[in-house]
Amino acid sequence: MKTQVLVIGGGVGGLTVALKLARCGIDVCVIEMLKGNAAMYKGELLQPKSIQILQDLNLKKQVEAAGHKINEIQVIEKREKNTVYETIGCSSMNYNILNSPFDYALMIPHEKLKALLLEEAKKHASFTYIQPSRFKAFRNEKAVVDLEEKEVEIEADVFVAAEGRKSKTREAMNIKVKEHKYDHHFLTVSFPRPEDLKEGKMISTPHTFLGLFPLPNNMVRTVYLIPQGAYKGMKEKGISVFYEAYSELYPELADYVKHIKSWREIQLMIPVHFNADQYVKDNVVIMGDAAHSVHPMAGEGMNLAIQDGDVLGELLCWIIREHADLSCLKWYEKVRKPRVHHVLHLSHMSALAYSSPFRYFPNVRKKAIRQMTLDEKLHTKQMLNASGLGFWKESIFDRMVQIGLFPIRSNPSLSYNGYMFTEETDYPWEEGGRAR
Repeated sequence: MKTQVLVIGGGVGGLTVALKLARCGIDVCVIEMLKGNAAMYKGELLQPKSIQILQDLNLKKQVEAAGHKINEIQVIEKREKNTVYETIGCSSMNYNILNSPFDYALMIPHEKLKALLLEEAKKHASFTYIQPSRFKAFRNEKAVVDLEEKEVEIEADVFVAAEGRKSKTREAMNIKVKEHKYDHHFLTVSFPRPEDLKEGKMISTPHTFLGLFPLPNNMVRTVYLIPQGAYKGMKEKGISVFYEAYSELYPELADYVKHIKSWREIQLMIPVHFNADQYVKDNVVIMGDAAHSVHPMAGEGMNLAIQDGDVLGELLCWIIREHADLSCLKWYEKVRKPRVHHVLHLSHMSALAYSSPFRYFPNVRKKAIRQMTLDEKLHTKQMLNASGLGFWKESIFDRMVQIGLFPIRSNPSLSYNGYMFTEETDYPWEEGGRAR
């Protein structure tokens, strides 16, 4: 079997790059090892940059129809007093502060997003999708794949690995990664929500964190932080422990959380953090979780994969159309690696705020978040960096404002010049940006 580009892994990242290639008329084959939908939780919060990419793929209308728009995320700090949690601080991180048509996020069920990408890709004659099929190794510069209980060799000009954190392709490339593990884990599950729960909420105490992100059809995706090693003990005490944990922090969920009948419905997430030293080796490229893993505090993993797929797809279209040397694949690494580094750093710093010993200073965390949301420049930088639309590095002066040593600024300069990503910075391999 032969194709121009073989994509190993049919998640949202792999399908994004495959769809871009198919739209260019490039012969692309996606192999996916799962027989059906993924049972494990995957990201569902689409950041503005990812929505912009989906618009470019003519999918914005379908995605918005299947999703729930998020304009703000309310950050609530609580502490226990006389066995009851009381609110000691409340701030809002607002996407609408962004000077962009994409000034919102979107919650969409992960499998629905995959289905929309796959449906669109299948409209193109140059797209092939094989499921289930499992990549095993490289042999004689071909991919060895298990297909319908037989071994098949697939020849390709370029191999793209998008098969996740435990990437066999990355291992075959002999690229090592050093994972950073955290002192906490997460429980995640979706269930029905109150109708008035329409925006995101992040509820924190000195010891835990509860994230609530509304989905369509009056559902809510929840993420609850627990200490490393606490999962087994909680399960042994029964499902009522889970009910109590949620009800204490957000009493409005007391009846809704009881839709979860068993611990079998709840997924344990173990966060890790890494960024591979290289993404490209000869004609093999890694992307998404195969190349980097981010702490799930803001659900950035899925967005990084989509953004990887956008840049890589655009670059491969240009390389094949212009008959450029495959050494040009390094452009993908030059664009994506520093951006991923920034996102991983921001996510890691946020995670540390909920790790020991920092979690025991809720007043400091409360003040820092409040200062950030009240200072328009800090707020803009925070939301721009989270959005994926650009990157605006915080200065030492910003940090002093955030911890309260300097006052909140009035009428700050908010020129975005040089901080927003453009076609020239997203696709810099040809002068003027995207090759047309």
